[in-house]
Amino acid sequence: MDRKQRGFTLIEVLIVMVILGLLAALVGPRMFGKVGQSKQNAAQAQISLIGTALDTYRLDIGRYPASDQGLEALRVQPHDVTKWDGPYLPKDVPLDPWGNPYQYRSPGEYGDYDLFSLGADGALGGEKEDADIVSW
Repeated sequence: MDRKQRGFTLIEVLIVMVILGLLAALVGPRMFGKVGQSKQNAAQAQISLIGTALDTYRLDIGRYPASDQGLEALRVQPHDVTKWDGPYLPKDVPLDPWGNPYQYRSPGEYGDYDLFSLGADGALGGEKEDADIVSW
């Protein structure tokens, strides 16, 4: 049989597999480490956009939605509000990147309103990926 027509040897295939494994071991953790940071960045961007909708609501109504009305007041007119000119968000209020609802209270402890995500752990406080993402 002609040597040019033969396939790869088992050794050649194993060497390629080892090289690919090493590359995956070196690059993989760095790429997956960025996922947590990108979720935090997405939560901060969503909080900023929801904050803009809250400010627009306040310009129309004269106050922010009360805590019991919640963020849903940006999509559906509350029964006790007459000057409502919404909806103030084009779609339903999103969940945070970890699948939990954003926390909202007005009046807030840190400003006119507090809008925040509890982070990856879903609990107050935390560090790194578990840190809360806040509007203040």
